[in-house]
Amino acid sequence: MKRLFAKILLFFLTLVLILSCNAVKRLEPNENLLVENEIYSNAQEVKDSRVYSQLYQEPNTSFLGIPFRLHFYNLARPNIDSILTVKYLENDRKKNRLINILSKKQFERFLNSRKEFNQWIRRTGEAPVIVNEEETKKSENRLKSWYWNNGWFNVETDYQIIPLEEKEKRARVEYYITPHDPYMVDSIKTSISSQPLDSLYQLHKNNSEIKPGVQYNTLDFNDERDRLSQLFRNNGVYNFDQEYISFDADTVNTDHKVNTTLIIKNRRNNIGDSISRVPFKIHEISKVNIFTDYTYANRNRPLTDSARHEGYTLYGFDKMRYRPEAITDAVFIKPGEIYSDLNRTRTYNRLNSLRIFKYPNIQFTPDPADSTATDLVTNVFLTPLPKYSLGFDFDISQSNIQEFGIAFGGSLLIRNIFRGAENFEISGRGSVGSSTDAAGNSDDNRFFDISEIGADMKLTFPRIFLPFNTERLIPKYMSPFSTLSLGVSTQNNIGLDKQNFSGIINYRWTPSKQLSNRLDLLNIQYVKNLNVANYFNVYRNSYEELNEIIQTGNVNTEQDFLDEEGELIIPEGADGFIDGVNDNDGTTSGLTEDQRQNIINIRERKNRLTENNLIFASNYTYLWNTKQNLYDQEFSRFRFKIETAGNFLSAITGVAGMDKNENGNYEVLGVAFSQYAKTEIDFIKHWDLGSDNILAARAFGGVAIPYGNANSIPFARSFFAGGPNDNRAWQAYDLGPGSSGGRNEFNEANMKLAFNLEYRYNLVGSLNSAFFIDVGNIWNVADIVEDEASTFESFSDLKDIAVGSGFGLRYDFNFFVLRFDIGFKTYDPAKPLGHRWFKDYNFNHAVYNVGINYPF
Repeated sequence: MKRLFAKILLFFLTLVLILSCNAVKRLEPNENLLVENEIYSNAQEVKDSRVYSQLYQEPNTSFLGIPFRLHFYNLARPNIDSILTVKYLENDRKKNRLINILSKKQFERFLNSRKEFNQWIRRTGEAPVIVNEEETKKSENRLKSWYWNNGWFNVETDYQIIPLEEKEKRARVEYYITPHDPYMVDSIKTSISSQPLDSLYQLHKNNSEIKPGVQYNTLDFNDERDRLSQLFRNNGVYNFDQEYISFDADTVNTDHKVNTTLIIKNRRNNIGDSISRVPFKIHEISKVNIFTDYTYANRNRPLTDSARHEGYTLYGFDKMRYRPEAITDAVFIKPGEIYSDLNRTRTYNRLNSLRIFKYPNIQFTPDPADSTATDLVTNVFLTPLPKYSLGFDFDISQSNIQEFGIAFGGSLLIRNIFRGAENFEISGRGSVGSSTDAAGNSDDNRFFDISEIGADMKLTFPRIFLPFNTERLIPKYMSPFSTLSLGVSTQNNIGLDKQNFSGIINYRWTPSKQLSNRLDLLNIQYVKNLNVANYFNVYRNSYEELNEIIQTGNVNTEQDFLDEEGELIIPEGADGFIDGVNDNDGTTSGLTEDQRQNIINIRERKNRLTENNLIFASNYTYLWNTKQNLYDQEFSRFRFKIETAGNFLSAITGVAGMDKNENGNYEVLGVAFSQYAKTEIDFIKHWDLGSDNILAARAFGGVAIPYGNANSIPFARSFFAGGPNDNRAWQAYDLGPGSSGGRNEFNEANMKLAFNLEYRYNLVGSLNSAFFIDVGNIWNVADIVEDEASTFESFSDLKDIAVGSGFGLRYDFNFFVLRFDIGFKTYDPAKPLGHRWFKDYNFNHAVYNVGINYPF
């Protein structure tokens, strides 16, 4: 493997050497490839990326100094038509031979395919950036404009194109800036023609983006124009537009000070061929008409149904399907209030979030009954979506647990089920798969030895469903929703086989585009293990450890736990051996202290993973996300979640005076309920470095502490490490806890730290690549686990944080990204101290990950 790695590296270096010699092979003798831009201000080199972004010409994109896309572009033949003509069309012998083999039509297609492939290479690659005097001059002017817009009105610029003597056909460009003294904003005056606008400005002038004593910046004036436009349009000035705002800046004999005058003219009024100006007015909403079943086909039909509610008038071409308050609660444009852009936007957002209408249409027209021309009539046109919608899912998957899996499902959505804009959804799902390990208990050789089937019901209300009014805490513009959901599923031949029942009462609301909140008032989950006797067939590592201990020759037992081949019998032998050690009744002797502790650890893990779970929890999630759409390159995302479980049941059982079981725990429905507190913090940040280069980082921390009625965390609420979206140098569930070395099939714990850093860059076309470093691990803390290697006791245990690094390829299909990553164990905490760095840093021990979309 080391020789193979050396050959790959040698091939890569050779390829780089070959390519690096041909970057300028397509250039004409008088052309130079741009290799570098340098900007100097007062003889000091400028480092500000905002300044460099003003340049029209930038060097070809490169990685490690190699312009791969340029080299790929150079593979295309610039004179492909002439080459094909000489090679095929003018060579009658070759042409006739190919026509006889392919036919004349296929021969023409062959020639076209060669041309199209050549064009694809040119489109996918990157043409050489040739130093151009005209473009350089335009860059100089852009630099002058940038400095001028930032307050240096007397800026002087120059440039120089410098050919590189040591490299043929290459040049760099140096730009020279002499900014001189900047201008500062001084006095701010106003000239506002309309009295209502002047009054609004005076009330809110303290919020102005233009501050006296601050260096002039054109962006501040643009921001002030945006602020004023929003201020006026949200306070009744319906027909206001930014074009009415202008600024007059006086800098004559002011000693580098800018005296500013804000000018807002009256509204332009066109009557025939004449143009006049009239003052702006504050407009009020006189009527709001809502058409609940409008379609283009209905436009000429008579209205047959109507209703009034809190000043709103609702109309229907057919019998109205909605209770009036269900619709008016989603409309923030109210009769008797002044016009507001914000209320219009909130109405659009709320109506869309109901999922019962197509995109609404809101129109404002002057009220013909108003002689002052200030009243507006609002017409809201709503087009219902179909009452019933069917959906189907189908998926093929592969993981470290199953070699092949098929998942399928279907759902039925019923809109407006109770005429109050409520949505009811019922769905079913199922899957079959072939496991990587049939758990050793299957007597047949079925290919599909894994199966799961489940069903869910969900009812959503467009309000906070509580017995008291929450309007003051969560206003309607925050788009509040309440959801009641029930779910049931059963798994067969997956581990211990499970039945899962869940029920959730959930509230969510979004105060802004960036911020969303979710509160699970009740999150109930009941997990029942159906095949506990199969434990040691599933968790083979634990079984192998027990088997090795009992066969050391030093262990004496009063019972025969072994079969005819000398192996522990499952489950009787393994369980009996564990019980004998745990009871310490003398039936088992000869164990070392390490062996005894290992068996105790195995017993604790078995009891925790085979016990039924009743989780009666509440949780709250805060999410701040500045990402606006799928194509945003720079954004940040912060998520905080806190969850508590078992407190309500603990209070009930304590008040009721219920008896505890033999382990000292209260039981509800025959199950010792879980009790814990859990918190998670997750932060993601993306930086756009330009030219499709992205630096992405993530930090995660989580801990779940059991208390009261529990001494451990349910498996479903614990943390794991490794996998394609975590530390990619380890497979999922293989890393940790601590320095234990991932001795179990599914390694999990109740504390986790994870940090990821990834540099993403474009190779050619839609093919991207990345280098990454993943750091993190899981530990047990304040729970039943006593294994020193697995527990976090002090900050010195941070030495057990694992480090993985690697690289990957990503192909962007626009609607999703197919990802392939290779992770190498850079620092492995499972190895002894002093032997952890780069011991398995090779392709033989690498982990190969395939995923959909980016890991974070």
